[in-house]
Amino acid sequence: MTLDDALTALRAQVEEGRAEGMASYHKQTREVMGIPNPALNDLTKSWRQSLSVEDRVTLADQLWQTDIFEARIAAAKLLTQARLRPDEAAWTLIQSWVPDFDSWAIADHACMAGQKRLVAEPARIDTVEGWTKSDHMWTRRAALVITLPWTKQNNPKPEELAIRDRVLGWAAGYVEDQDWFIQKAVAWWLRDLSKHDPDRTRSFLEGHGDKLKAFARKEAGKYLA
Repeated sequence: MTLDDALTALRAQVEEGRAEGMASYHKQTREVMGIPNPALNDLTKSWRQSLSVEDRVTLADQLWQTDIFEARIAAAKLLTQARLRPDEAAWTLIQSWVPDFDSWAIADHACMAGQKRLVAEPARIDTVEGWTKSDHMWTRRAALVITLPWTKQNNPKPEELAIRDRVLGWAAGYVEDQDWFIQKAVAWWLRDLSKHDPDRTRSFLEGHGDKLKAFARKEAGKYLA
């Protein structure tokens, strides 16, 4: 499949009159086609089934470079799969996207693809730790979003607990960052963690919660008794 083929398939899913509302909601200055997410899901699922891993990585790279809103999301969805072998090229490509993040929707879809690659090879967390020191807010935020799978284990292994504590250390370094998206990301991580590890969540909030903005503290403790 060529890039032109993919863009033609995307444009066939456009809903008339949808683009303007999407551009406003997602605060986009780049081109927005106006494609609903279910249609993107169906289209990229069919591409994943018909293309080799190598061809998917190539197409994802090309779609991302168009800088079209839905094309970037489709690029991420092409690589969102637990079993992806070999996956080094996919992981390298996902890393290359991070400095381009400027929108929560695009960033979150790319991070969902990245989550699969981290779970497949947890040692990649070492790379993600470097993001926490970036001057680019979206890169710092991505370090929390991409590690969300470590909030969800009910019976974590020692190595999984070690990663959980490591990311909580990053979050502790974020609490005084006043950017809304950073505060929201910390709250999101803690809120999800509280469903599976309430004690660690309470401990974090007792130690650092006073430095979070009020909305973030409330969100982080939403599911705590």
